[in-house]
Amino acid sequence: MAKCSVLLFLCLVMVSINVANTMNETCVDDISIVLQIDLYKNSCPEAESIIYSWVENAVSQDSRMAASLLRLHFHDCFVNGCDGSVLLDDTEDFTGEKTALPNLNSLRGFEVIDAIKSELESVCPQTVSCADILATAARDSVVISGGPSWEVEMGRKDSLGASKEAATNNIPGPNSTVPMLVAKFQNVGLSFNDMIALSGAHTLGMARCSTFSSRLQGSNGPDINLDFLQNLQQLCSQTDGNSRLARLDLVSPATFDNQYYINLLSGEGLLPSDQALVTDDYQTRQLVLSYAEDPLAFFEDFKNSMLKMGSLGVLTGTDGQIRGNCRVVN
Repeated sequence: MAKCSVLLFLCLVMVSINVANTMNETCVDDISIVLQIDLYKNSCPEAESIIYSWVENAVSQDSRMAASLLRLHFHDCFVNGCDGSVLLDDTEDFTGEKTALPNLNSLRGFEVIDAIKSELESVCPQTVSCADILATAARDSVVISGGPSWEVEMGRKDSLGASKEAATNNIPGPNSTVPMLVAKFQNVGLSFNDMIALSGAHTLGMARCSTFSSRLQGSNGPDINLDFLQNLQQLCSQTDGNSRLARLDLVSPATFDNQYYINLLSGEGLLPSDQALVTDDYQTRQLVLSYAEDPLAFFEDFKNSMLKMGSLGVLTGTDGQIRGNCRVVN
């Protein structure tokens, strides 16, 4: 009898373990299918080609637009997750994120998103979210500029609100130190390595003189390239200096490559927050060195970090909506 009791007890333990494992597997599966590849394969099969076509056209007319669309996705995801909140316009009784300091007179590309949304609504109404459009347009901007490709996971819903305060506080600034950058990224769920890889997006785009004015003050130090500094000083000393634009990457400004990291090592990082990656911290400098030496490693890490960022704080089910117009809540 005692032997039978022991066997019965062991059987019950095994059943409990199997049930627990099944529950754990189910939980993992539920998490993994929040966002899906090819979500619109049946409901809107033309979605990705429509988005790509508009992005390709926009970048062909203005190469800077690739960086602008990529940046929209960044600034969206850093504020309460990737929910399209950055696209909402202010109204009499609602303040969005567009007038927050990191976004004001800085973010652009809204008209491209409007055009994409308009065509998608005519082809498959109330199907593709604005947040998914941002994620896909960011990927396409990188690909069109010569960078890596990845399968964009879809299924985000659009937010019903926005937060100017969070946009002001959460988005890393151009004068951030390495500890500040690490903290901002970790606050949204991104790692130290993600921060270095995603900073490589600055291989595209331009910045106003006002955002890197502190770089113009120094005349010595290990991070100063005097020729580079003098060219910037000449550009920004003109009458309309603060509104003048400088390329983040002078060598290949419209190509997504690893030149950004090479520039940092030669003291040609435009933003103080960029140059800090090689002067302020040994560990960040080592990662910069590795990406400067191995562009394929950078591409691989960048796309993985983009996928990770694109899954932050996503709204699903009844927590959000699919806006008919990305600028306003339905």
